[in-house]
Amino acid sequence: MLEHDPTLENAFRFSRFDSESLFSTVSNHPFELEDHNWPTVEHYYQAHKFEGLPYSDAILSASSGSEAYRLGNAWFKRKVPQWKDKRRVWMTRALYRKVMEHDDVKRSLLDTKDSLLIETSLYGHYWGIGRDQRGENIMGKIWMDIREKIKDM
Repeated sequence: MLEHDPTLENAFRFSRFDSESLFSTVSNHPFELEDHNWPTVEHYYQAHKFEGLPYSDAILSASSGSEAYRLGNAWFKRKVPQWKDKRRVWMTRALYRKVMEHDDVKRSLLDTKDSLLIETSLYGHYWGIGRDQRGENIMGKIWMDIREKIKDM
């Protein structure tokens, strides 16, 4: 049986796929990174799975962050070697640029003070906490790391 985790009660919760959330990877917050203009964090992240391959251009041209996610998760497409080892770095770069280029995102992140940030995906045990709340919550950890970095700016 799972035990209740009281630290989760007062956490700031968000969804990676809520286009209205400033902490989402699909929200409409374009940024510049690596000589490209990326419409969303999800465009950047998904395109990097196929870096150097023509398929990455299709992802960059996707009409929305949700569409970029769908294209980037096509099961039949070949990803760059060791992409799982690189995914946290790619996501961190993109989220950091989003914060640095959008004052509303920066303000909202700082307004969370020292709250635990949790990505609430029911099925994502890497980026979020998952249904059983035992996931790694890497997305929340990245946001908290960025918050620490920008506190004194």
